[in-house]
Amino acid sequence: MSTIAPEGARSLAARLRALGLAPLDAPVTGGDVGARDGTLTVMVGCDEADFAHAAPLFAALGRRIVHVGPSGAGQTVKAANQILCAVHTMAACEALAFARAAGVDVARLLEVVTTGAGGSWVLTHLAPRLAAGDLAPGFMVKLLQKDLAIVDRTARDAELPLPATALATQLFRATAAAGGEKLGTQALGLAYEALTGRRIREG
Repeated sequence: MSTIAPEGARSLAARLRALGLAPLDAPVTGGDVGARDGTLTVMVGCDEADFAHAAPLFAALGRRIVHVGPSGAGQTVKAANQILCAVHTMAACEALAFARAAGVDVARLLEVVTTGAGGSWVLTHLAPRLAAGDLAPGFMVKLLQKDLAIVDRTARDAELPLPATALATQLFRATAAAGGEKLGTQALGLAYEALTGRRIREG
């Protein structure tokens, strides 16, 4: 259930099957809120029969349990999820920076945009924390950096350009280098404050 490279999951699965075991790669998403509330989403890579056997166990952890394909597929979907998390966090920081610079009340901004086409989990759960100056970790910057390194290696092997992810990776790296590696991923706002010379956070 850890987040590892898809190729590593496939290699491990092959070794475990040779021992007569049934491997399932099953990373999760939903953040600290989902973990506390038991509402995580579990993305499972394995054989169909093994998924059917294990599904009741996963039901204790989350509300949405999805068999996404064979071994390694769970990790591939998790990597795609982390792309979205990183890019959505970057977008949320830019939106808050833009509103603050124009003198718009950020709480009212969020009241509108969280329910519109631009809404996201990050915007609903992390943007208000950033705006309030709460940088405590639900998911730490250094852990997202580890996941983005997996994305980078996998994309490089596939010769696949991911320009938005590359920019987000650099901004998270800057946040970590400035002492934010153990802060929550919403601390990406610190990089935007440094770039713009304007505060996103209240106070």
